Amino acid sequence: MNNATLGVRELRDGLSRHLAAVRDDGVEITVTDHGTPVARITRIVSESGVERLLREGLARAATAPREPLPDPILTAGIVSDLVADQRG
Repeated sequence: MNNATLGVRELRDGLSRHLAAVRDDGVEITVTDHGTPVARITRIVSESGVERLLREGLARAATAPREPLPDPILTAGIVSDLVADQRG
């Protein structure tokens, strides 16, 4: 991705051209006002929440498939047996 720094006047004078560069080429523009950065123009990318978390380093992708959790109904037994166990 290319980066560009433009003053407000330069951005205004070539706005359509600069927005096309952002959209088509992924250019990221930092806008300055009297030499001070005040804004950043970037391409909007459709990504899922998970993709965003991965990109920002707030989550990691799984390295192996997860084992399914056991079904509590199937592993607990028959209800009448559970009641009998509770009664002693």
